Order: sequence, then structure tokens, then C-alpha cells
Amino acid sequence: MPSPAPNPSGAPDAHRSPAPANPSAADVGTQWAAHHPGLDTSPMELIGLLKHATGLLNRSVEPFYAGAPLTAPELDMLIPLRHATEPFIARSLAERLGLSRAGVSKTLGRLEQRGFIARTPNPADRRAALVTITEAGAKAVDELFPRQLSVEIGLLHGLGEDREWVTEALRRLVAAMEARTDRG
Repeated sequence: MPSPAPNPSGAPDAHRSPAPANPSAADVGTQWAAHHPGLDTSPMELIGLLKHATGLLNRSVEPFYAGAPLTAPELDMLIPLRHATEPFIARSLAERLGLSRAGVSKTLGRLEQRGFIARTPNPADRRAALVTITEAGAKAVDELFPRQLSVEIGLLHGLGEDREWVTEALRRLVAAMEARTDRG
């Protein structure tokens, strides 16, 4: 039986249930370590859990996008624009969402073609257009985002009191990864 997950202070907590194991990641890590003894496989469990959580989230929200006017990535792109008081530039959206500039540019192009955003010349920098959400984009976000949040609330419900420290741990992980990631 795995040991209980540490509480935020790092000490084991007898009142909490054991952290679920990801046997497939552990098994694969063990296999790689056996065949490549010098290879550091330590990231595999954490990264495997992140990928598994992402897959579960995607699978849970996927049905709700069937027939929707936007895809999940498109909605994610529009959410920061919905109540923004100033236009965004693609670079700042890419940084905020942790995505590549090329991917953001491609998604913005599709959103613009369908009338969900507008791009206008930036007087301060001719290379970077100003991006704003249109009325159609705002309507789509207002319709879809609350439904997506409802699914996410259900997925996170099982965390209970652990939600705060899981969130803080993920903030630390994101900060550590951002510090090591070339955003160019």
C-alpha cells in the first residue's frame, strides 16, 4: 500500500487517504531504468500523472463540445479576452496560456475567420495586431464557459480540503517549469 500523500507542510497526515498510484507510469519507469541504468526516469511518474489528469479533463469535456460553435482550445483562447478592458496581442495571449506563438496565431486566424475575434493594427507596434473579442465571441463564451466550469467542478469535487495545497503545488510546478522554458 502506498504511503499517504504529504500534507502541505510535508508531514504525513493520518486522516487522509493514500495518494492513488499510477502503476503504468511506475512500471514503465522501472522498465526503462532496468534497460538503461544511467537514465534518470524520475520525472516519469509526475509527468505521467499530469498527462493522465489532462486526458481525463479532455475526455470529460469533449462530449460537451460536440456541435458547439467552438473547440475547447478556442474557448480557452477567448476566455481572457471576454472581460478584458484592453486589447491583447497574440504574444501576450501565448504567454498567458503557456502556448506557442504559432499555435496561438493559427487559432486566432480561425476565430477571426468565423467572426469570434477582431484583429486591428497596433499603432505602437506594426508587427503585432490588437486582438479583441466580438459580440459573437462573447456570446459563445457566455454560453459555453459556465457549462465547462460545471464539468470541472465535478472533476475536482473529490479533492475536498486538499484542493488548496494541490493548487499551490501546481503553481510551484508551473513557476519552476516557466523558469526553465524558453518562451521564444
